[in-house]
Amino acid sequence: MSTRTPAPGGPRFGRPAPGSRRAAIPVLVLVPVLAACLLWAFAWPAARTAPRELPLGVVGPPAAVETVTGALAGAGEGEGEAPFDPRPYPDRDAAAAAVADREVNGALVLGPDGPELLVASAGGPAAAQLLEQGVRGFLARADTGAPTDALTVTDLVPGPAGDPRGAAFAAGLLPLTLAGVAAGALVVLFGLRGTRGLLTLIGACALVGMVAALLLHTWLGVLEGGWWAAAASLALLVLACAALPAGLGALLGPPGIGLGALTVVAFGNPFSGAASSPDLLPTPMGDLGQALPPGAGASLLRSVSFFDGADAARPLLVLLGWAAVGLLLLGLATRRRGAASPADTGPAPAPA
Repeated sequence: MSTRTPAPGGPRFGRPAPGSRRAAIPVLVLVPVLAACLLWAFAWPAARTAPRELPLGVVGPPAAVETVTGALAGAGEGEGEAPFDPRPYPDRDAAAAAVADREVNGALVLGPDGPELLVASAGGPAAAQLLEQGVRGFLARADTGAPTDALTVTDLVPGPAGDPRGAAFAAGLLPLTLAGVAAGALVVLFGLRGTRGLLTLIGACALVGMVAALLLHTWLGVLEGGWWAAAASLALLVLACAALPAGLGALLGPPGIGLGALTVVAFGNPFSGAASSPDLLPTPMGDLGQALPPGAGASLLRSVSFFDGADAARPLLVLLGWAAVGLLLLGLATRRRGAASPADTGPAPAPA
């Protein structure tokens, strides 16, 4: 009587046989869990967006500045994080320079003609709007001696005419992230290693950066500033998103590609602050987003496009770091593969 050998991938190897009831369990369990994680990552930050220690300059008579600064600093006592982090400045020009250099999100000027709020909506329209709402509410309920019925809002760095609300800027981040992940995955799946793999990955990301600059800068007017600066920033963003899946994929295979894509897309994109501002996200998610390529890329693009490069050093270093780590892993995987291959490639010895 013959025995039937289980097919590979069946119960003998610890996996459910195709079509069996056990095969449905991973689908019924893993898909809802994955959906819950993605919904949390993308929906939770949007639902919890609020001012959280927004750096706010304060200018005015010393007594008024002291009163307002103390009231703003203690505004969140008993309610978690304070909405503002007040910082006194000697005059309006100094406060305006701080806003333009991205040292503060805005500045409240207490003058004889009434309070004035200086903002820079190009750094995040949602942040500027919430800042205005918060300051209006604060002036209405605080005994500051300043008129509360007439707050003048001056936008020192307005958003581009082609994207005044920043919606196109935020919408463009996910396609760039996915393009980077796709480039890294294809380099691994097509077996590109060594110098050829590195040059292919860098070349593809550079081309994506130029195409994205043509669309976002030249055509749609979403980005401003120098064209080549925008193209280089976009290319570096895509390369940073591509290098991690490529490096991990070269070392670990398809699971490495999935791990790299999950890190960049599922965590980096929703916590990037591109649709609002990192300062509006729950702590420490705003800092986490700025440490990942999408968040750092969004900050770099804003700095280069609207603020003449102010505060661009930190996101630039983050993107260069991710790109270097991913390319290093890709090169390491190539060396490991080369070391594992037979060293002697000469003719085989003749049979005895």
